[in-house]
Amino acid sequence: MSLDLPLIWAVIIATAVLLYVLLDGFDLGVGILFPFAASPADRDVMMDSIAPVWDGNETWLVLGGGGLFAAFPLAYAAIMPAFYIPVILMLLALILRGVAFEFRLRGRRRGKAFWTAAFAGGSLVCALAQGFILGGFIQGITLDGVAFGGQPFDWLTPYTLLVAVGLAAGYALLGACWVILKTKDELHGAARRWAWIAAILTAALLAAVSVATLFIHPAVAARWGYAGGGFDLGRLALLLPIPILGLIGLGVLVAGLRRRSHGWPIIGAYMLFLSGYLGLAAGFFPNIVPYGMTFRQAANADNALGLMLVGVAILLPVIIGYTLWVYWLFRGKVTADAGYH
Repeated sequence: MSLDLPLIWAVIIATAVLLYVLLDGFDLGVGILFPFAASPADRDVMMDSIAPVWDGNETWLVLGGGGLFAAFPLAYAAIMPAFYIPVILMLLALILRGVAFEFRLRGRRRGKAFWTAAFAGGSLVCALAQGFILGGFIQGITLDGVAFGGQPFDWLTPYTLLVAVGLAAGYALLGACWVILKTKDELHGAARRWAWIAAILTAALLAAVSVATLFIHPAVAARWGYAGGGFDLGRLALLLPIPILGLIGLGVLVAGLRRRSHGWPIIGAYMLFLSGYLGLAAGFFPNIVPYGMTFRQAANADNALGLMLVGVAILLPVIIGYTLWVYWLFRGKVTADAGYH
């Protein structure tokens, strides 16, 4: 029996994007929360908490983008022109964050304040840019044959703005939960307050995005069994476990915050994100360029996919093993004298 190489690569890329969102999401969230820290010392601790892992978290973005280019070149050629502007903004923001991360440590009072603002601003712009890309992806990409046939600002709509704000709020929630996990004393208490606010915003915006998505494209509404102002309960029942997972995650998050748990809030937040990710995927799969190109239509030749799979089979366990080792090595609370970077 031969391997279904296009499906395997679709799963690899989808998993890489999910891991990027879950892992880089919390360190982007830490940057978004920077302006709310009570003192430069608290910001130092927040930065030290992500210093050992933040750069490695972006590995998954490289794998997702590079994998899309290599495994599904037709999809890459259609998607990139549709999102050139937000992609460039995202990359510039990531560069700014990286520079600010290193320069802030060495800056004096005025310089440190500048790089602090740059790190926070870069984090927020990056999150919003990713939200615009996600929103534009969900609302669909106009194709002319297999090429992009739309306009440069198709990604900028009220719907994509809603998604962008929702994703930024979600990243702030992940960041707050990460700070809860990694800190103590006054900063730990402040992170709990941030997590409550971010949880309320994220839940409200996720609900708003979920409802709006039913009206953004008929293909999504049909997938969820919504037509003519009502739901097909049989079709809806097939996907009902996805929102149930989100409700359970929200419950775990709230219970963890109420009981002053250190680890359960981030587990609940991750479950909430996983539910949203699965819900969005359920709306457009098997399309890789919604809603006019499937992953099979966009796939590279099988011999190319097979050759690349050999490389991934060797490298991916190394990346996963190294990532787990780093997180294990730097487990525990971060104190003011950590100085990881």
